[in-house]
This record gives sequence, structure tokens and C-alpha cells, in this order.
Amino acid sequence: MRFPYFLVLAALVACQTTQQPVTVESSDFDQYLSVLASDSLQGRKPFTKGEELTVDYLKNEMQDMGIEPGNGDSYYQKVPMVEITGHPAEEMKISGQGAAIDLQLDKDFVATTQREEEKITLNGSELVFCGYGIVAPEYGKNDYAGMDMHGKTALVLVNDPGFRQDDSVYFKGNTMTYYGRWTYKYEEGARQGADAVIIIHETNMAGYPWFVVQSGWSGARLGLQSTNKNADKCAIESWITLDAAKRIMEAAGLDFAQLIQNARKPDFKPQSLGMTVSTSLENTFKYDESRNVVGKITGSSHPDEYILYSAHWDHFGIGKVVDGDSIYNGALDNGSGTAGLLAIAKAFTKLPKAPDRSVIFLFVTGEEQGLLGSQYYAEHPIYPIPRTIADINMDGLNPNGPMKDLTITGLGQSDMDDIAKEEAVKQGRYILGEQEPEKGYFYRSDHFNFAKVGVPALFAQGGYDHAEKGKEYAMEKQKDYTANRYHKPQDEYDKATWDLRGIQQDMQLFFNIGIRLADGQEMPQWKANSEFRAKREADLKLMD
Repeated sequence: MRFPYFLVLAALVACQTTQQPVTVESSDFDQYLSVLASDSLQGRKPFTKGEELTVDYLKNEMQDMGIEPGNGDSYYQKVPMVEITGHPAEEMKISGQGAAIDLQLDKDFVATTQREEEKITLNGSELVFCGYGIVAPEYGKNDYAGMDMHGKTALVLVNDPGFRQDDSVYFKGNTMTYYGRWTYKYEEGARQGADAVIIIHETNMAGYPWFVVQSGWSGARLGLQSTNKNADKCAIESWITLDAAKRIMEAAGLDFAQLIQNARKPDFKPQSLGMTVSTSLENTFKYDESRNVVGKITGSSHPDEYILYSAHWDHFGIGKVVDGDSIYNGALDNGSGTAGLLAIAKAFTKLPKAPDRSVIFLFVTGEEQGLLGSQYYAEHPIYPIPRTIADINMDGLNPNGPMKDLTITGLGQSDMDDIAKEEAVKQGRYILGEQEPEKGYFYRSDHFNFAKVGVPALFAQGGYDHAEKGKEYAMEKQKDYTANRYHKPQDEYDKATWDLRGIQQDMQLFFNIGIRLADGQEMPQWKANSEFRAKREADLKLMD
């Protein structure tokens, strides 16, 4: 590489592109999204006809633009996956303390597994309330302290103990840490040897309503293939409603509100409820390969340095009927990011010359199933991670018109925030941090997997201060989408109501950032207090 790694931690070198400005066209976005969000792509679910149609469309569009294949002579990176179709028992039986509670599938609970076993049974597994299910030495907190979880089931709260507390430092207050994410809860339960982990759903704490859990944790689910067939995972991964949890605590003779307060304290200890849980799950399996789609513009002078754009192409396919519709089109989530990435790629092809550094356009699979495609790429990179300068991720572009703000998820993590701020100011915009930090968006899209391996990542969009109608209007639009369309068939592209000016604004910003990095010498780094800094520094030292 051209840059000396011993200087990497120095201040950024400001270097603007000298190329003529190029406009990212909203008409291109409209053309792409009209296809990606149409019924013809059947909801873009991996392992379905919808995948075949989607990845072929993405490949063909990049090929027509003159963008070269991004994986040797192929536009595809194969991602080995297993599809597990679970058939849970209709009831989850909670027994003990003189009570018998029969929780009903979908209404009260959902149950899945990552294990590749045909039949899984919980038969009288001891139920233990384990607070938030967290082991965090830096906060002096261990919710499993003194409890051998083998043969037991952990009942845990979603989110962090710092949520809705006056202390903004303890678990970052209302800003969700990874400890608050549902994926962590299941991972930690498995490390503790638990039979199962049951997460208590509460809409404000989770960041989405129960319907999202019902639709996302039912039917066929995907995972990456593993050599041990995921035998190290919990047998059952489950959610229950808040009402079901209250019924259990009442039967156990416990004050649920007081238990929650106790669970927030560093000295919390897990508590057996004197009850057991019994249920079962039968599974069928399908082994196949999904695909990431990758295009490339080779750098003209420094082709071994890479600017990465990412967006996930997948959604939920055809599923449960809601208001007469069963196709989960995923127009906003994430047809918009996919169409936006195609429009940005097209803008790069209009440059008079190729940028100095290479630019990679990565459309990943399996985001809705747990960020699977980006995880696979991060673990099996086509281009070396230490030579990947930055990731610019797009997931859910703003359909509500022009915004004064650029809201950065995880603001303060890396120099990418500073670069984004400079480019936003040129558009007459200002920077906001997350407006709903309790929802943990930093851990809910593909940039997170690149951050984990050390690549400085940007995940941002306008959305909270409308340029013409103000903040209240913008927030109402955000809430309306979450309540009425998010992960529902109603997430459709409506040209009559979508205002593409805001999407064009953000696409242009992301293009400007990308070309600035691609034609410059900047090496964005993680901030000193970022948990991702150490990985990046270790990689860079190896490259010296």
C-alpha cells in the first residue's frame, strides 16, 4: 500500500476531489425501486425465486452500467446457509408454585432454534430470572453470577439496565449497547450453558411492536452453515409478551416491577422462579447458497485501497397475510438502500476518470435474518479488511422529503462522522446524534459487521428535522412507519406519497463522501473511546 501505516493515527489529510461534480439522479432511484419493491420480486427472500430474480437484476444493472464484476470474474459471492423451518408446539407450559400457565404460540410466545436438530424438547427445564442476561465486567455486572445454567432456562429482559435511568454513563443510559441487543442475549445464554433463553418483549424497550417478533421469528429462518451444526447454541431461542411475563411472575409470587428495579443494579443475582418450562420444536432443513452481489470500479492509481458501499437486498418474501396482502415488498427496508446504491454506482460511472482508489458496491444477503451476508463477507473478505478504507452503509433511506439534519447512528465512533459533517454542512445541514438511541440501530444493520472487524463505518440519514415542515412532522412520519409498515406487507413504494427529494439529498451526500475518500488520501480512524479501535490498530500494525 502507498500510505505508511506508522502515520495512520495522525490527523486526517484534507484532500478534495478535483473531478467535476456528478449528480445522483432521483429518476434513477425511482426506476430501480419500482422494480425492487414490485410484487414480481416476491419480497426478495433468500432461498426463493425472489432471490434469483433480485440478484440477477442487480448483476444485470451493474453490467449494463459498465461496472466490473467484484469477485474475480463473477458478480456473486456465494454465502453457504442453512434454512431451518421450525414447527413449534402450540403451547409453552409453565408449571410450579401451584400454578399451570399455558402460553399460546404467536399470541404469547414464539420459539426458534439455530441448532440443526430434527426435534428439540424442553421438558421441565428450571426457569430462572436472569435480569438483563448480561455479563459485563467493565460495569461490574454479571446477571448469571453464582448460577449454573445447565439444565435451566433463562428468562431475561430486552435492552440495557441503563435505559430510562438518570445515569447517562451506566450502560450508556438510554443509548443501547450491544449488551441490550437480542442477539447478545442468546449468545450469552449459550455461553452460560442454558437450555433456552426467553426474552421478555416490551415495545419501547425492544424498539418495535410484537407483530415484528411474530413475523420475524416464525416460519423458515436462515443461518450461516457451521461445522458443528450450531450445537453450541441454546436449544431454544424464544420471546414472550410482557403480559405473559407478568402472569408468570404473579404465579411465582413476585413483584415484577420490583424485579426489574433489582435487575438494573450491578449486584443483581439470578433468581429461580420455582417453576419449569416445557415445550418442543420440530425442524426441517434446507442447505443451499445465497449470494452477496458485488461490483467494482478499479482505482486508477491506488487500486489496492478500497472504499466500500453496502446495502442489504433481502426482505421477508411471502408470509403471513396482513390486510389482504402477503408479499413483504420491503420498499423502504431495504429496497430504498438497494436502489440508492445502484443510483450511486451509476453516478460513479459518469466520472470523467476512474477514482484513485477502488470503489466496491456490495449488496448483501440475509440482513433480516441476523446480518448474515455482511457477517460472511467480513469473515471471508474479497478485499483485505486492513486495506478497506471505510464502509458507507444504506438501510432505509428517507422518503419524507428534504431534511435539515443528518442523523448519524453511533455518532462519535469514528472520523467518518467528521467527514460526513463537513459534507453535510456544504448542503446546508447540521448533524444530529441518534434520536431513538434506545432502539440500538447501530447493531441492527450491516455496517456493524464491518465495524466489528475494524473498518470505520458510516450509517446515517436525514429524517428528524424536515426542511419545510419541522421536527414534529418528521418524527410523526418516523413513528407512523414503525407502527404501520415496518416488516409488514404494507411497506410498499407509493409514488404519490414518497418525496424523493430527501432521498436524493442523502444519496448525493453519500456519493460526495465516497468520491472524496476515493480521490483523496484520508484514512478515517476510530475515535479513542471506540470499542472498535483496537482491532483496526492491530490490523494496521500487521501491515507495517
